[in-house]
Amino acid sequence: MNGSTTLAIIVPVFNEQYLVESSLARLTLLADSPLLERIKVIVVDDGSADRTPEALNRFRVSTEHADRSKLEWLFLRHDVNQGKAAAIRTALAYADTQLTVIHDADLEYHPQDLLKLVNVFLAEEADAVFGSRFLSSDYRRVLFFRHELGNRFLTLLVNIVSDLNLTDMETCYKMVRTDLLKTIPLVSSRFGIEPEITIKLAKRGARVFEVPIRYSGRSYQEGKKITWKDGLRCIVSVLRFALSDYLYLADVHGSQILGRLNRAPRFTRWMADVVKPYIGESVLEIGAGTGNLTRHLLPRASYWASDVNPLYLDHLNKLAQNRPYLHVACTDGEIEESYPRDQRFDTVLGLNVVEHLADDLRALRSMHNALADGGRAVILVPCGPWLFSSLDQVLGHQRRYTREQLAELAARAGFSVEALLGFNRIGVVAWWLNGRLLRRKSFGLWQIKVLNALAPLFRSLDRWLPLPPLSLIAVLRKSSFVDNTTAASVDGMPSQYAERV
Repeated sequence: MNGSTTLAIIVPVFNEQYLVESSLARLTLLADSPLLERIKVIVVDDGSADRTPEALNRFRVSTEHADRSKLEWLFLRHDVNQGKAAAIRTALAYADTQLTVIHDADLEYHPQDLLKLVNVFLAEEADAVFGSRFLSSDYRRVLFFRHELGNRFLTLLVNIVSDLNLTDMETCYKMVRTDLLKTIPLVSSRFGIEPEITIKLAKRGARVFEVPIRYSGRSYQEGKKITWKDGLRCIVSVLRFALSDYLYLADVHGSQILGRLNRAPRFTRWMADVVKPYIGESVLEIGAGTGNLTRHLLPRASYWASDVNPLYLDHLNKLAQNRPYLHVACTDGEIEESYPRDQRFDTVLGLNVVEHLADDLRALRSMHNALADGGRAVILVPCGPWLFSSLDQVLGHQRRYTREQLAELAARAGFSVEALLGFNRIGVVAWWLNGRLLRRKSFGLWQIKVLNALAPLFRSLDRWLPLPPLSLIAVLRKSSFVDNTTAASVDGMPSQYAERV
């Protein structure tokens, strides 16, 4: 970010007839800050049953003649009370700024502290900044000891689940990059939104910061609404979202199902260890995703991680921080012009990429042209056209390959085949059952967890199982001479890569 930014402030309101006008008026001081170019305040009356609608209408009228050069107001209403989370979802649809934060409609929080959170975004590559009531601050109102114990206990639970070290998970002031927040599916209805946002940000690998803020908590006599019942509901929410991997809204890139497949780090380690002997010091990885495989192959003298999914590119850029050898590019495997310019690599890596592309020959030729003489392309593709199923369709696979088809494709692209390896034979059984027999369109989370747990066993047994491989890994060499007749035929393959099917 540059020296200023734009901010959406979401204000859920429920039965706050006495405080809401003062709370909203306090937000106007933000218009004086040079850190904010534009501020959009989105107020959602969540079916208030008192005189809150009248108070909001009075405030709305008072803003009609105010200077709107920087501060915009939007007032929305739910006909019936749906909960804080529902109000946030309604408002989020109207957020068109770089950052979004939640502000309660009472007087417990001090809007001037929002500038502290904004400063972190401007100084760091932050994805989210939480305002902590328990870090050292100028002052805070002293109130309920048991209430603080409850907050700290819930924060501890979330930290255990998310592996973060937050001091205040329940804080209202959670500021998040809007484009990131809009891609997270929020399903809570009430105060469960607090652990949900936190846990899902952690599972998405977000860079989360904390800053100290002031807090003037109110008593129950003054209208505080959270009770011990909400604490119990929050515990249930923590357990719920600890088990959930619903982290991405549906998109054209299939982020949700690919995100689920990434929940098997031991399997990824197995894959990385198989290809690592063929990886050089100057690498271009196509389809790097969120960098799960990338991490296992670093460090290198020069490593370019690329993808076309903007969510993944953002994640890769965060990964590249403090890694001067790691570069990020938006690269379409098919389109040579999208490859990093003026770069020649000793390795181009494309695992689970080529089968997604309409023109696989063009993709391999693009990889060939990106390599220095003698360089290698290492690709992994699904094996066995007979296995093509509903799972391939939902993953966007254009095809599955036989050994002969892959060898011929490599030869036509100008490669010689150095090795052709079968990979993950036990996976054939699960793929056939789920895709061919049951015609499923997703993998169950429990299946992915089983795969991850048993990956070391599958790895040790893989070469001995009398099953065809689920995938093929081809190690292709760019050379000045290619024996096409040899490369195109399994029967004529050199012994080092001829394997049983």
